[in-house]
Amino acid sequence: MKKTFQLQVEGKNPERLLEAIKHEIRQYLKRERRKPLPAQMDFWDFDCRFGLSEEEAEVIHVGAFIDRINEAAAAGAPAFYLELLAKPAQRRFVPRAPGAEASEA
Repeated sequence: MKKTFQLQVEGKNPERLLEAIKHEIRQYLKRERRKPLPAQMDFWDFDCRFGLSEEEAEVIHVGAFIDRINEAAAAGAPAFYLELLAKPAQRRFVPRAPGAEASEA
């Protein structure tokens, strides 16, 4: 999904428009996560970019886009650009430090 969302549309309530935009993005994420994974892959990861325009877009974590949308709406921005690209990924094993097991118990 590469899309510029308008936050100010004449004749529409800004709060309801904001919630509709968030709903559309969440539905896209759910739809992409339902797709079958390629062999040897564990989950769908997302490359996410956010900005007030496509040229200004910067890479962010996929979990942070709702906060960024709220910040843009609070600042009175007329629109924002969001890019979400799904990619298959494989989980990596991260070994724990030897002392970490003792502190958990």
